[in-house]
Amino acid sequence: MSVSVLSPSRLLGDVSGILQAASLLILLLLLIKAVQLYLHRQWLLKALQQFPCPPSHWLFGHIQELQQDQELQRIQKWVETFPSACPHWLWGGKVRVQLYDPDYMKVILGRSDPKSHGSYRFLAPWIGYGLLLLNGQTWFQHRRMLTPAFHYDILKPYVGLMADSVRVMLDKWEELLGQDSPLEVFQHVSLMTLDTIMKCAFSHQGSIQVDRNSQSYIQAISDLNNLVFSRVRNAFHQNDTIYSLTSAGRWTHRACQLAHQHTDQVIQLRKAQLQKEGELEKIKRKRHLDFLDILLLAKMPYTTMCIKEALRLYPPVPGIGRELSTPVTFPDGRSLPKGIMVLLSIYGLHHNPKVWPNPEVFDPFRFAPGSAQHSHAFLPFSGGSRNCIGKQFAMNELKVATALTLLRFELLPDPTRIPIPIARLVLKSKNGIHLRLRRLPNPCEDKDQL
Repeated sequence: MSVSVLSPSRLLGDVSGILQAASLLILLLLLIKAVQLYLHRQWLLKALQQFPCPPSHWLFGHIQELQQDQELQRIQKWVETFPSACPHWLWGGKVRVQLYDPDYMKVILGRSDPKSHGSYRFLAPWIGYGLLLLNGQTWFQHRRMLTPAFHYDILKPYVGLMADSVRVMLDKWEELLGQDSPLEVFQHVSLMTLDTIMKCAFSHQGSIQVDRNSQSYIQAISDLNNLVFSRVRNAFHQNDTIYSLTSAGRWTHRACQLAHQHTDQVIQLRKAQLQKEGELEKIKRKRHLDFLDILLLAKMPYTTMCIKEALRLYPPVPGIGRELSTPVTFPDGRSLPKGIMVLLSIYGLHHNPKVWPNPEVFDPFRFAPGSAQHSHAFLPFSGGSRNCIGKQFAMNELKVATALTLLRFELLPDPTRIPIPIARLVLKSKNGIHLRLRRLPNPCEDKDQL
């Protein structure tokens, strides 16, 4: 019996043939993909021809205008130049249409389009699939289940807990008054907000504002805010596997772990408390407390106007994404087809000079009783069926914190460090928030008033 042995030259020839065939197949697939991208881009250009925008690179889009945290400045520039809406080209054939006209907002928020899966899915490892990320019937069931928890009568007793958290923060400020330098208040306010949520949502006893471990949680949330925002804008970080191999991906994983450890600990602690004998009966016997006197002071109407104007200038969330499930036609006749991603630019809406004259001027009297406004000109907590479920909770907390702070301190800006707003998942200041505090002479004793 003879055994045939392939010669080295023949073996190399076979391997070379396989490599050539594989190369041709890869080249063919790349060509097909390139044609698909080209045709998709041409379809987008035709679909968006009614919406002019600045010149963009065919591959990198408007990415150059996103560098160095200039997005908010770019939005203001486009709002003044392009009426109602403007396409924002990302890399390749990806585009989102930014809306900043109240009539456009009203149309979109009156629909039931799902949130854009492409961008919001990056939040899932952090916050999971809850009210923010869910769509359809599942979202509706969750929203209906949670809505009673934010009823006015339920929120009333929380105001006292909010005041307790604010007082802890103000007492810390009192101790720091001896330092002849401006105070960076962002971390203090963040801890106070976390303290309030812990007390109201989890019946947490004591104050976490003096707990050093809580500061690491706040830092993890701040890191995730930056990391997720950066990932959305990086073409090479869209794939989960590739992202997990990068330093940013590993950083995100560590921050998510830290955030989850904190929330898991809080939930387990609360479960243990509820299992104690008589705890559930005690909760059932709770009565609604009277609303704090501080919210009924004569200054409150003006304080509310100041808060609303601050929310106009600096909305908590710069924009909200939607993916059109059906075509849409706007009041001016312009239309968008199914499948287009739109971004409701809350920042652009609130800084639109056609909606708000002199939009960069802080003028609380824009919200004076009787002032005329478009129903969708002011949307700090979004609108429609998917508006922020906790907006009344947030407004109550803002009123309490503002009123109690103004009773005790005069707040002065640091002219050498003016806050620089930058777009993230939530709006924040690039260089912190530095204030000079002056204890008011003969201030009202808020403890007696509350």
